[in-house]
Amino acid sequence: MQRHVFPNIEQLSQAFADFAATTLQNTLAHKPQATLVVPGGNTPRHYLPALAKCKLPWDRITVTLSDERWVDVTDKQSNEHLVKQHLMSHLPENTRFVGLKTRHGNPFDAVDEIHQRLDKLPLPLSLTVLGLGEDGHIASLFPGMNPDLTDTHHCIAVAPPIAPSLRVSLSLKLLAESEHIALVVTGENKRRLLDRLSENPDSKLPIAWLLQRNQSPITVFETDA
Repeated sequence: MQRHVFPNIEQLSQAFADFAATTLQNTLAHKPQATLVVPGGNTPRHYLPALAKCKLPWDRITVTLSDERWVDVTDKQSNEHLVKQHLMSHLPENTRFVGLKTRHGNPFDAVDEIHQRLDKLPLPLSLTVLGLGEDGHIASLFPGMNPDLTDTHHCIAVAPPIAPSLRVSLSLKLLAESEHIALVVTGENKRRLLDRLSENPDSKLPIAWLLQRNQSPITVFETDA
């Protein structure tokens, strides 16, 4: 991990946006298309608008999600809703977005269709942005899951241990094969978790699975705020 610490979320957001823009520009210098994966949650509300201000050839970038709650895409809990509000609404209309929600009643029935959607993206993923839970989860991969069961498809349906809705998540394999990974970590507890993992990797935690399997350095943007 390459860890960068910032005094507040504003400085973190600008540094992240600069990094993401440079990473995507470098990809597009030798590839016709790039794929940007973004998460949901509260923290992206800060850094996604900063990224939207970057002057990029957005018509050559496809945006998708690291995971999604199985709710209507207009629901405030929907990651698609958040990303469209804080990123896509500020980008040119021809910027391509690929959501993970389908018409199916649950994500378990939707895995094949979502896999096919993801398989049409420019792969490997150019830049994957992830958050980190205090329990060590990333995307919607949670402690207690068997990471080896997520390799047959680009995505996996998830019934989280403590959550109001079912979810779908990109698979560990697809995430780990990303050309670049950015991890945005806010709060002292999450930063301490990274400190512990640096000294003593915990094979029970999804973030540790990613660190063990990823094929490129993970750039971490951290703040206690």
